[in-house]
Amino acid sequence: MTLHINEAEVRQVLDMPLALRAVEDVLRKQATEEVVVHPRRRFELAHGGFFHYMAAADYSAGFVAMKQYTYVRGRLQFLVPLYEMATGGLLAVIEADYMGQLRTGAASGVATKYLARESSCIAAIIGTGGQARTQLEAVAAVRKLESARVCGRDAARREKLCQEMSAKLGIPVTPSGSSSEAVRGADIVCTATTSSQPVVFGADLTPAAHINAIGANHSHKRELDDEAVASADVIVVDSVEQSRQEAGDLIIAFKGDEICWTGVKKLCDVVAGKVSGRTSNTEVTLFKSNGIASWDLAVAMRVYAVAREKKLGRELPFWSDSPG
Repeated sequence: MTLHINEAEVRQVLDMPLALRAVEDVLRKQATEEVVVHPRRRFELAHGGFFHYMAAADYSAGFVAMKQYTYVRGRLQFLVPLYEMATGGLLAVIEADYMGQLRTGAASGVATKYLARESSCIAAIIGTGGQARTQLEAVAAVRKLESARVCGRDAARREKLCQEMSAKLGIPVTPSGSSSEAVRGADIVCTATTSSQPVVFGADLTPAAHINAIGANHSHKRELDDEAVASADVIVVDSVEQSRQEAGDLIIAFKGDEICWTGVKKLCDVVAGKVSGRTSNTEVTLFKSNGIASWDLAVAMRVYAVAREKKLGRELPFWSDSPG
């Protein structure tokens, strides 16, 4: 029987520490090719909407998952079906909005763990949505933050986010009137916006800062200006193949120069120790995140296991009642 797990149930079983462990583990498996990832593909729908799909297989664990989602009239709807390799059975259908927020935050947390200076203590978050929350939560889980700053266009949302995260993390999280104000002096910068134009500028970056850029995933959109990308001594991505298709931050800054791509590293290889990440406390490091399906698979496996253990969700018959 297939288990339907809704958003409320995902929130009961998945937290940031679990998501961080799941994403870090699956990245190590990617480096050894135990996990295989298919990049995101899109159909453009009428009136500017999109249907997206992406998939990953964990051959060592024996699971396959696909994330599929629509963006229509400003609304996103996410779903992750989880399959068992041995039987071909559809184990679960998981509503995946919150799950996606956590896995994206967790990936930035893992990148921060391996790329940011150990002494990093000030974070800047550009954006005020759900992704901004999980970015800050993940960064705070891997570095001992003393303070954080938040910049966003909506003053009310900015204030609310600061209040919520101050209470949750036990550190002062304060609003900034501009991205420049937020970024100056910050050790870790996270961009989580829907902007098509740069919101972080190289001129504002602190020497040796680490950047997590997660918002732009279309070839014509970017959150970082050319100078911000050029200032990065180390550039790491989740998937080079996917980045070549949709990482506008890099595509635009590289201006078609293929040599620029030769130095781009994969996060899975950094985590597995196959390539170096930060090698000194003077380097600027950049993690350009597009979001890959292995992260969805990793957290979906955990969500399914804990939901079964706690007897959450509801069973859907699907093919089980079909005549043999």
